[in-house]
Amino acid sequence: MTSVSTTFLLVTAFAQRAECRKRIVVLSAALALVAALPQRRVSLKPEGSNDQQAAEQNYNNYQQQQDYRQQQPIEDFRPKVVLETSTYVPIIRFDKEQGTDGSYRTAYETGNDIQAEEQGFLRNVGENNDIPALVQQGSYSYVAPNGEKINVEYTADEFGFRVKGDHIPTPPPVSPEIQKGLDLIYAGIKANQERVALEAKNNPEAAKANEERAILDYKGLYYGN
Repeated sequence: MTSVSTTFLLVTAFAQRAECRKRIVVLSAALALVAALPQRRVSLKPEGSNDQQAAEQNYNNYQQQQDYRQQQPIEDFRPKVVLETSTYVPIIRFDKEQGTDGSYRTAYETGNDIQAEEQGFLRNVGENNDIPALVQQGSYSYVAPNGEKINVEYTADEFGFRVKGDHIPTPPPVSPEIQKGLDLIYAGIKANQERVALEAKNNPEAAKANEERAILDYKGLYYGN
């Protein structure tokens, strides 16, 4: 009984081993067949497509779009502004001279009888005359709508802008009462200046102390007696 069982087991083992060899042979044959077949490249492009043809088609479409845009008029959405102009006035004369020291001179005249001229130069100002300031002097004239000839003269310097002209309104004259009060104020200021000068001459030290106090008062500082 034992020999029969052993024989059966050996036969079964040989049969399984033969089956495995058969499967290996079949698998090897299948792999060899797959390797022998011609390889085919996978592409996302549709069959029969041509790159050159597609490029030409895209170019033609672009040209058609450009032609369409050029044919269509561009609508202007900006508001229409109508400007009313009068007669153009020509410039009859225009002269300008520029100096290397900052000075200049300019003048012009128009066809509707406007004339203007101006000159400027640098002048040193300040306590030590070390601050350059531009001084401008000039005049201009024109015809008013009522036919009156208007003449204006002006000066601009470190003291401000000053203008003269017959057409410029002037303040009314000062009344005698106000003028009398102004005269009293000016007389008191003059008397005070004379008194300070006399004290400075007779007592220089006291005058110097008063001057120092005045400087402190001007700066808003306190000082002792």
